[in-house]
Amino acid sequence: MNNPTKNHQELWAECCQFLKDNIQPQKYDTWFRDITSDSFENGRLVLLVQSEFFVDQLQERFQGVLRAGIKKVYGEGVQLFYKYRTVGVDPSSAVTQKDNAYSQTIIDHSKAAPANPFREPVRQDFDPQLNPKYTFENYCQSDSNRIARSIGMAIGDDPKLKTFNPLFVFGAPGVGKTHLIQAIGIRIKEKNPAARVLYVTARLFQSQYTAAAAKNINSFFHFYQSIDTLIIDDIQDLKNMPGTQNTFFHIFNHLHQHNRQIIMSSDCAPSEMEGFEARLLSRFKWGMQVELEKPDIALRRDVLRLKSEQDGVELPDEVSEFIASNVTDSVRELEGIVVSLMAHATVLNRDISLELARRVMANAVKINRRQVNFEMITEAVATYYKISPDLFFTKSRRREISDARQVLMYLAKKIAKMPLTAIGHKLDRTHATVIHGCTSIEDRLTTEKKLAADLDAIEAAINAQ
Repeated sequence: MNNPTKNHQELWAECCQFLKDNIQPQKYDTWFRDITSDSFENGRLVLLVQSEFFVDQLQERFQGVLRAGIKKVYGEGVQLFYKYRTVGVDPSSAVTQKDNAYSQTIIDHSKAAPANPFREPVRQDFDPQLNPKYTFENYCQSDSNRIARSIGMAIGDDPKLKTFNPLFVFGAPGVGKTHLIQAIGIRIKEKNPAARVLYVTARLFQSQYTAAAAKNINSFFHFYQSIDTLIIDDIQDLKNMPGTQNTFFHIFNHLHQHNRQIIMSSDCAPSEMEGFEARLLSRFKWGMQVELEKPDIALRRDVLRLKSEQDGVELPDEVSEFIASNVTDSVRELEGIVVSLMAHATVLNRDISLELARRVMANAVKINRRQVNFEMITEAVATYYKISPDLFFTKSRRREISDARQVLMYLAKKIAKMPLTAIGHKLDRTHATVIHGCTSIEDRLTTEKKLAADLDAIEAAINAQ
């Protein structure tokens, strides 16, 4: 019960003791130890916390025990407010207020707010984690990546340019996303060596967050707040990780609000990403989305030339053309073939020849692969299920037609690598319908052996065409 002889700091200390007695010590140290009481007047308790991130965490994790502690120490009918400031925001910025079922949140941008005690000083030995070989100078250009490369160079040459913030680069594995986003970071560091540029994979970010949540979330959060250019690779790996996504959401907001550059890569466009909160996906779409397409023949030739020059390997023209014509999906695969050729030639003490190239590539790629298209898959599925192909394009909801149509959607995505929107366009269906169809097949495959056998038989028929 509220004791009128105690000041607000003493009351909060008493409340903290209640919290210590009712939650694990590690959780108390992480979330409550550094919270202080700003004021308590007329039934209004104002707590000073580190950031909006902490507000969300307190309300999601500890609302019940916090309510109980406040009721015990301060009495009934107390209104709880949180106050924090965003470091570096113009003091004239408007105050934002957020309501929820239990409390209100006040964001205080005033100069009177105390300095943030958790912000780490800028270190001179900051390691950007960039690979020095991933530069624009050795990033080959063609029509398949021209737009993405041009945008990347624009950001690297002028980090103050925020037209493309955030930059979201997407494309199939091996098409050069990692090289491009690191090249941007390297160019920024060349222009401004003092810039705090950080490259990190989404998996590493998640591991860091997990470790920090158990030890010192403050240092983790404020470290990422201090970054000038944050480069996150394979952001799709945060799928179905709500805690990590929530943390990244707040870091993203802070960096974007302070005009810091954010660069992300993914194996698919934001519109096709699943397992992400809608509010985070909306931020992925704020700036520039650019696709890195599979390398065209001109890019494949240039990559082979550059890689062979770097490794001191002489590729005969016929060998280079043979590789470029058959390795069509991935720049990474092209580079791997050159390395394998060099190793085989050295071990076998042979010159690199077309015969050796065929031998090396036999285990890596299917030579003279034929491109599987939507029409081929349609014909194979219709033949297998003994139905007319025309039925796929009708509005029929008969079970056998609907199931076969979903198999067609699934195989078009898997084998032909068609975007979901393209599949929907072919079948006169919405993007959501195609997603549902593919997901339905994936879910059924875990329990229905016959469906798995059907798919294997259809794929074998397609390959035999």
